[in-house]
Amino acid sequence: MFKPLLLLTLAAASLAAGTAAADVYKYTDAKGNTQFTDKPPSLPAERLNVKSQRTDAVAAQERSEAAVKRAADSSARNNAPANQPPGQPPPASPEKTAQDKADGCTKARERYDGYMKSQRLYETGKDGERRYLSDTELDAARASAKASMEVMCK
Repeated sequence: MFKPLLLLTLAAASLAAGTAAADVYKYTDAKGNTQFTDKPPSLPAERLNVKSQRTDAVAAQERSEAAVKRAADSSARNNAPANQPPGQPPPASPEKTAQDKADGCTKARERYDGYMKSQRLYETGKDGERRYLSDTELDAARASAKASMEVMCK
């Protein structure tokens, strides 16, 4: 649950970083694959007119929290018993719910503490390479971790 939240937060933070001033080029590599880059290896490359705008960080945070809530609701619906009428909440055992909530709170608090103590955070790319977060992305990730902790530890 925390990994999608982190990815959503990172996406929102990268959008919030501001308007991109770099040119974007489209070219076809030697294998025939279409590539997009700001520095084409050779010309000719088609220059694209890409426009971006500054994203409201608060609105992006609200959208990411809404997406997490929708995912949790969807998961709860998918885990409902087959004989459960639609729209009815599944019967929950109070002990399990309280234990799950306590575990979630503990994990959220540990994640937040780790983010606050760490000076550099990174995300792992497809090829296993680390990409370190910018200051803006780091602040957004810390804010997201704090919001998650506050929700989980109510």
